Amino acid sequence: MKIKWNWGTGIVIAMLLFVIFILQFVYRVTFVDKYDHYLVSEDYYKDELFYQKEIDKLNNASKLSENITVRNFENGIVIHFPEDKDYKKIKGTINFQRPSNNKIDFKKNIDLNEHNLYIPDSILASGKWNVRIDWQYNDVNYLLKESLFY
Repeated sequence: MKIKWNWGTGIVIAMLLFVIFILQFVYRVTFVDKYDHYLVSEDYYKDELFYQKEIDKLNNASKLSENITVRNFENGIVIHFPEDKDYKKIKGTINFQRPSNNKIDFKKNIDLNEHNLYIPDSILASGKWNVRIDWQYNDVNYLLKESLFY
């Protein structure tokens, strides 16, 4: 038996190949554990409330006349807090996260003796750092997220 190759046969074969192509994706997503498609968080409703609080903190920080600045210096990093705030009333935490190596991540409590906080070179490795400064002043919460290269 000889199959005649005309444009109709080509279209049918192309459609069959396309359906097989789509079905292999459906199979992978459904049955292969490597392509897990579940939500990242089981408690996403609770996490949504957390994210809303984080957004509120970011909005509070954006309304400041002077926000926190993070700068590299020769022997470390200096975090400068707003001059119009009493540094004795500023409390919170600073998280340094290294995307390439979570073993050197660290957290530091904010305890100021002046408007500047110094992070020494001895605890910082060269490369990219994600800095998260979560701080409070007069019961108002603020947040600064920044990436820097040291």
